[in-house]
Amino acid sequence: MKRIDTHQHLWDLSQFPCSWCAGLPALNRNFLLADYLAAAQGAGIEKTVFVECDVDEPHSLAEARHIQQLSEANPLIAGLVASARPEHADFPAQLEALLPLGKLRGIRRVLHTVPDSLSCSGTFVANIRRLSLHKLTFDLCVLAQQLPLAFLLAEKCPEVQFVLDHCGVPDVKGKAFDPWRANLQRLAGLPNVVCKISGLPAYAGDHWRPEDLRPWVDHAVGCFGWDRVLWGGDWPVCTLTGTLRQWVAATDLLFATATPEEREKVFFKNAERIYRL
Repeated sequence: MKRIDTHQHLWDLSQFPCSWCAGLPALNRNFLLADYLAAAQGAGIEKTVFVECDVDEPHSLAEARHIQQLSEANPLIAGLVASARPEHADFPAQLEALLPLGKLRGIRRVLHTVPDSLSCSGTFVANIRRLSLHKLTFDLCVLAQQLPLAFLLAEKCPEVQFVLDHCGVPDVKGKAFDPWRANLQRLAGLPNVVCKISGLPAYAGDHWRPEDLRPWVDHAVGCFGWDRVLWGGDWPVCTLTGTLRQWVAATDLLFATATPEEREKVFFKNAERIYRL
């Protein structure tokens, strides 16, 4: 089964500092395209969507331009979700600087490291609404307890395509199904939101097994349906508890009883549609 990896990170800390990595020694080093290619060998990944790495703010535009150049030499990278700051009044200028990048498909602003009030501001909402004019998505990167905030934002921006990262970051290791379960279902009630089946190994603790992830994956698919879920690797963050190939093998097992058409949707067809690949 071919795959599109809708959540690929790459970072060169010598060029683009990521202060958040300092607290995670296992990630506080370079992860380059050659490393990804080695990690993904044999996994059937034919295209990727690069997702911004929460680089320190002064470097966000440079990161996006660097990935655009990298994608021109390496067609594996088929899409780019860039970093921007919708809370700032100059967001329109930020967007204008990004629009010339041919692989630009969306914007992400990590929300779990900022005050909850940030995504509720009138400026933030108005700037997110601008994305629909350019057919750009917005990746929702929130913690499980912030899913109600994600709902409020997506509800206020019905013309924008939202992509929920990592099933809403549930506490898999702690088996904290509630209130994640109900909040995810409520968010799925908005037709402009889709969900990435990604990131779960990083929240499952060491020595996780595929069956540990099944309740979370099954609930996400049950909420959003096969037309609104996408597969993502979340490399290299997934390496905190395993390898990219382990995650690939786990999702193959978890989707083993799905129909061929359903597997095609989650592994590549929905990604082609949502990210316009």
